[in-house]
Amino acid sequence: MKVVILAGGLGTRIAEETSVRPKPMVEIGGKPMLWHIMNIYSSHGFNEFIVACGYKGEVIKEYFNNFFYHNSDFVISLRNGQSEVVNSYCPEWTVGLIDTGLHTMTGGRLFNLRELLGKETFMVTYGDGVSDVNISSLVAFHGSHGKLATVTAVRPPARFGGLVVSDGQVTEFSEKPQTGEGWINGGFFVFEPGVLDYISDEQTILEREPLERLAADGQLVAFKHEGFWQPMDTLREKQMLESLWASGNAPWKVW
Repeated sequence: MKVVILAGGLGTRIAEETSVRPKPMVEIGGKPMLWHIMNIYSSHGFNEFIVACGYKGEVIKEYFNNFFYHNSDFVISLRNGQSEVVNSYCPEWTVGLIDTGLHTMTGGRLFNLRELLGKETFMVTYGDGVSDVNISSLVAFHGSHGKLATVTAVRPPARFGGLVVSDGQVTEFSEKPQTGEGWINGGFFVFEPGVLDYISDEQTILEREPLERLAADGQLVAFKHEGFWQPMDTLREKQMLESLWASGNAPWKVW
C-alpha cells in the first residue's frame, strides 16, 4: 500500500527553519521529519512512499538521491576516486519524489498524483506531525467498515499544564497533557481511490470540501487515537520534539 506524505507547504509559522528548507526536512535528532514519519510506517511493513513536493522540493530530492551516502560510512581513495563502504544503514524503502506544484493545495497534491495512485487503497499523512498511532490497527479498522475514507482522530496536545481542582484543592496535576475535550484531524488517513473523485483541481483543500462532502455522504470514519500525537508548527514545538528525542523516550519511536 502506498503512503503519500504531503510535503509541499510553505511552513510560514516556523520561518526560522523553513527559510532554507521545507518543513518536512527540519531535523529532529539530526534526521529530517520525513525520516521519522517514514519509520513509523515502515515499522508496520509499509515501505512504498510518494512524497508530494512543492516549496523547496529540490532539498527533499537531494536528500533522498544521496540517502545512501548520508547514511553510510566509507573510505575514499583520493588518488582514483574509488570508495569502499564500511558501514551503512539503508531501509527497504522506495520513495517517489514528485513535484506537485509550489502553490498547490493539500487536496490538489493528491489530484496531481492520481495517475501514480491508481486504483488501490492508499494512505496519506502530513509531513510535519508524528505519532505512536498503530498503523496496522488503522489499516485493519479501515478495511472493516467498508467506507471510502478513514481519518485518525486525536486529542490536541495542551499548551499548558492541566489541573483538577476540588473545593480549592488541586487533586491532580498533569504537565501539558493531551486535552480531554474534542477530537481533531490528526492526519494518518486511509483512502480508497474513490476519494479522488471528491477532489476537483489543484486548488482543492483536502480538509474543506472533500472531507466535508465525504462526511456528509457517510463515507468518512474516525479511527480514535488516544496516544501521542504532535505536530511541528512552531519553533517551540520543534524544540519540544528535540527534547523528547534527546531523552531517549520519544513516544513516536516505535521502530
